[in-house]
Amino acid sequence: MIIGVGTDIIEINRIEKLINNTRFMEKFFTSGEREYLKIKKAESAAGYFCAKEAISKALGTGFSGIKFTDIEIIKVNSAPKVLLHGKALDIANKMGIKNINVSISHCKEYAVSCAVAEG
Repeated sequence: MIIGVGTDIIEINRIEKLINNTRFMEKFFTSGEREYLKIKKAESAAGYFCAKEAISKALGTGFSGIKFTDIEIIKVNSAPKVLLHGKALDIANKMGIKNINVSISHCKEYAVSCAVAEG
């Protein structure tokens, strides 16, 4: 059963300007994500940022009370998978969310993501 859906889009150049800023990276990405994104281009960081926004919308909360690092994107066989921590995990458990599917894509100028929370 679908419990929530979220989508987000961002201009890649907005993230490109920030990815060399350590404070930005530590606020918005987990240590594992930062390590992965070190070897990637700006569109990957923008895609991960979008995915986190879409997931927060699928939870129905946005980032009210949730930290960006409470949502983690990992790659499993080249596909993005969602790990929740802290308050995001608490909210998902209370809502009966068992899985969140996420899709991330980009073109030259934009990154986009869609998330579906299932229970």
